[in-house]
Amino acid sequence: MLDKMHLQLHAWELCDDRRAIFLNCYTQMTQNMFLALDAGEFHDRVWVNRLLHRFADYYFVALNTYTRAQPAAPVWQIAFDAAARADTAPLANLFLGVNAHINYDLVLTVYDLLHPEWATLSPALRQLRYEDHTHVNEVIAGTIDRVQDTVLERYTPSLDLVDKLLGPLDEWMTAKMIARWRETVWHNAVQMVEGETEPVREAVRRAVEADALRLARFIVGG
Repeated sequence: MLDKMHLQLHAWELCDDRRAIFLNCYTQMTQNMFLALDAGEFHDRVWVNRLLHRFADYYFVALNTYTRAQPAAPVWQIAFDAAARADTAPLANLFLGVNAHINYDLVLTVYDLLHPEWATLSPALRQLRYEDHTHVNEVIAGTIDRVQDTVLERYTPSLDLVDKLLGPLDEWMTAKMIARWRETVWHNAVQMVEGETEPVREAVRRAVEADALRLARFIVGG
């Protein structure tokens, strides 16, 4: 998975494709997640590893669909279209990708993993799944500063001044925002899992997609 990310990232950086902005961030986060797994930071290493791979599947399916000029998930369509426009701010490119992958893809990913096992999990095991989900927030928080230094400042040098003026405050605010998003992700995924019928689950998915689309349109100013 990481090899695939690195190959795509290298190809995009060679041709100055702005889709590299999000993928660079995502690759760094994924690398740090594997380091955290190796360090024994999660209750269930196997479950988290499966989650990482399933999560990446959603990204590459959306990318491959878009590359074949077929309709991708609408929230990804907005993100990829924006990356193709020179007037899209680098920070917007990043957050369009983060929004699509967390607020939409991650809900589906967590649902995919929880749905087959939820009925057999004890309350204690469900809590451990939730704790593994929330521990990812710490990995993300520990990666944000490097993403700003190595990705965003390459495209927006003025962010270096912001970083110097605010110190860790801007990273803290970003980490808190993403943690709030991921808390909502868990809630939405559990709602889908506990939906008694497919129409109920689909209604939750549509609401999740609508929320992600509203945020994407806000980011692009539409």
